[in-house]
Amino acid sequence: MQNDTKKYDVHIIGGGLAGSEAAWQLAKSGVKVRLSEMRGSGVMTPAHQTDGLAELVCSNSFRSDDAERNAVGLLHSEMRQLDSIIMQCAELAKVPAGSALAVDRDIFSDHVSKILNKHENIDVVRECVEQLPEVGLTIVATGPLTAQSLAESIGAATGRDALAFFDAIAPIVHHDSIDMDIAWKQSRWDRGSEDGDGKDYINCPMNKEQYLAFHQGLMDGEKTEFKEWEQNTPYFEGCMPIEVMASRGVDTLRYGPMKPVGLDDPRTGRWPYAVVQLRQDNKLGTLWNMVGFQTKLKYGAQVELFRTIPGLENAEFARLGGLHRNTFINSPTLLDRQLRLKSAPHIRFAGQITGCEGYVESSAIGLLAARMALAELRNQPFETPPFTTSLGALLAHITGDADASDYQPMNINFGLFPPIMGKKIPKKQRKEAYTARARTDLTQWMTSLTP
Repeated sequence: MQNDTKKYDVHIIGGGLAGSEAAWQLAKSGVKVRLSEMRGSGVMTPAHQTDGLAELVCSNSFRSDDAERNAVGLLHSEMRQLDSIIMQCAELAKVPAGSALAVDRDIFSDHVSKILNKHENIDVVRECVEQLPEVGLTIVATGPLTAQSLAESIGAATGRDALAFFDAIAPIVHHDSIDMDIAWKQSRWDRGSEDGDGKDYINCPMNKEQYLAFHQGLMDGEKTEFKEWEQNTPYFEGCMPIEVMASRGVDTLRYGPMKPVGLDDPRTGRWPYAVVQLRQDNKLGTLWNMVGFQTKLKYGAQVELFRTIPGLENAEFARLGGLHRNTFINSPTLLDRQLRLKSAPHIRFAGQITGCEGYVESSAIGLLAARMALAELRNQPFETPPFTTSLGALLAHITGDADASDYQPMNINFGLFPPIMGKKIPKKQRKEAYTARARTDLTQWMTSLTP
């Protein structure tokens, strides 16, 4: 670690989404923060490409922004109410994506980096922290690609092996290499963002013969070989490689990322047999992400197979798909309700390393960890958000409600929310009822917070 004489109140390790959010929440409340990030110190991860804070390494989508009928959209809303820097910068960097919130990943990271780097209460230090600090309030937000030395230190502190899963990255295509005489722009059912025109996605159609040949190509394509110690590492269901999905049945993709419903091929006026969708990846619209096409195919196999997709025959790839091993701790066993490590309560964990999955979920846990640390610094109690809110439901899953014997990464979803008691609600109205209750309970909780 670099020598540094600056005084700080909280040490945050990791400058990803959770660490950046935690630093912001503390700094704007007057807390001095040391934010340690190993990228930029000569150390890089297998997935990152820059040293920017809050770099997005997988999709550029924060998923649905619908706060009425979608749990992650509700989480967006709750974080906005709590002055989240991640949601602020996502708004500044957003690109068209229908009802989803997607961002230009470079602009997004630049906004976060500039805000945190110039904040008077934040000292961003480019260093690789190799051991858990023995004293001082600490938030570990190193994510699923924690440096090996620090991971070993965490393992020693917890006395347990970290769990692990594989996370995959989808390819990105240059827009000018897409044949728009074959592909067309349309959002499913013509549903666009509020300021959009219902044409937020590029669609590449397949007939039955093309689809079956593509499916077989996924089965036959040369895959990344795992090391012996990786053989039993599971995949995360929310980021499943497309060839693994395809292996579950010939029609699995047609009911998943390649479903054609609500998309009218202008050349036929009908739904295709299957569709490959691409989502805008940057503000300029020059890069497009292949939606749901996370893959462990080797690079040469990817190029050969993906150029059989109608409209992508001459595709040029800005990035090909990839696969990396992620680790996370068994949080329900190891952490208390305040995200503190039970064996070393001066240390909190936040973000994906706790076993939450998704950009927004990771940021949300960073936000909560910071507010918990702030209350501790002020010698004040911290009342956790109600379990009926998305913040509270996610926290409850991480810190005790999940089955510790089979703990797996989890996105926010209404299945984590407690049922509404006392009256039977029709299924079609259940999501709206959950969000209405969450809004009421979050408002009441926020009024109880100490400024």
